[in-house]
Amino acid sequence: MNDRPVGKNPDLSNLEAVAAENADPKAIAQAYSAPPKLRFEKAAAASAGAYVLLVFGLAAAQWFIDWKWSASNYKIVERVLKYLSGATMVAVVLLAAKLLEIFAIGRLHDNVTRYNLKRVLHLLVAVSITGIVVSVLFANWRAAVVSLGLVSLILGFALQTPISSFIGWVYILVRRPYRVGDRIKINDLKGDVIDVNYIDTTLWEFGGDYLSGDHPSGRVIKFPNSTVFNTAVINYSWPLFPYVWNEIKFNVAYESDLEFVATLMQRIVEEEMGASMMEKVVQYRDLLSQTPVDHLSVQEKPTVSFRVSENTWLEAIVRYLVHPREAGGVKSRLVRKLLKSLQAQPDRVLFPKSNAR
Repeated sequence: MNDRPVGKNPDLSNLEAVAAENADPKAIAQAYSAPPKLRFEKAAAASAGAYVLLVFGLAAAQWFIDWKWSASNYKIVERVLKYLSGATMVAVVLLAAKLLEIFAIGRLHDNVTRYNLKRVLHLLVAVSITGIVVSVLFANWRAAVVSLGLVSLILGFALQTPISSFIGWVYILVRRPYRVGDRIKINDLKGDVIDVNYIDTTLWEFGGDYLSGDHPSGRVIKFPNSTVFNTAVINYSWPLFPYVWNEIKFNVAYESDLEFVATLMQRIVEEEMGASMMEKVVQYRDLLSQTPVDHLSVQEKPTVSFRVSENTWLEAIVRYLVHPREAGGVKSRLVRKLLKSLQAQPDRVLFPKSNAR
């Protein structure tokens, strides 16, 4: 598994970034040992070519007007040239943004990173175009900038919450407490992140007021990005280990064959998980062993334990690893299989009687 001669404590953030771009642990190890292959989106070159033609067309129009009519009506020509100059600068900004999107952002493997960088790029383009428009429309652009600064200061006091949410958006991009596609819990809200814009985050809720499991409720939740500054975020989708522990409990009598119960429950859960998933857990555990969290104990096989219940029965508990989005379906299938197999051995597995459950 150690395809890369890493040190005792390699950079966890780099390893996590590689894990965010690959779903398979073997691919994570390979990508971490060699630079990723770059992708080039040729289809987007046509749009960049259109911007190039627009820039040259506007520049040619400026040259032609300045050469042909510069002496006829100076004020009108000067104004037209000013507007054409502003349009040319806007076209240059759009061209530069398109080239960055094609040659830099488009080569990234991770869909979430591309999504976030495009959002940042669009914001920078909007700010740049706004600055160009202000400088073109106002003759005294310095006074316009000062006025704009005063207006911004006033709005800053009036719009403290949206501004803090925008800063929260920057924090989410940089620190990544969650990303688009992650399953999270924040306050009492649980769901899959489907959008992170400049002001708020949108969740596709699972569970909720009307459901007891992890099934999507059909509701959409929005909360301001500033929430991340004062609330803990529980992320179920850490790319370096995309599993959560889950467990199923059954009440059995003290007279039951506990060794048989443990063996039977473990075997059924192993069959449901499949050998491939357990192999992946082993590989992810090996990845974790290369990081500063190598002291963690990660069991790839299900474990069974017994606990004294508050009543007169024992709790037989089987604990296993599962993908967060598959937890509800896996648990439902396991309950049916476990209950059927345990009930098939009434001499070795004694359940509470109907009036004592």
